[in-house]
Amino acid sequence: MELRELSEAVETRSESYVRHFKIERTPDWLMLKLNEEVGELTRAYLMRSGQSRDHGLDAADVDDLLGEEMADVFAHVLLLARQYDIDLEAEVKKKWL
Repeated sequence: MELRELSEAVETRSESYVRHFKIERTPDWLMLKLNEEVGELTRAYLMRSGQSRDHGLDAADVDDLLGEEMADVFAHVLLLARQYDIDLEAEVKKKWL
């Protein structure tokens, strides 16, 4: 799946979430949600790296959680980029490649 297609699919899923929970998805909400997800990723990372308790999860579950939280952060970066009409693929190529 191309990044643009992935971004569209994430947008569709997010719109469904917003409708279901009656959330106004403002730029501020998107930024705050991204920060929430980064916090959850940090928690999973600390669990995975042995710097936090495992909350009763086994190693495979912690690995799964880490991947899920990375996906959440990535999806919210895509949503924030869409909000500001930023072509992430072009920006990554320009900055990183």
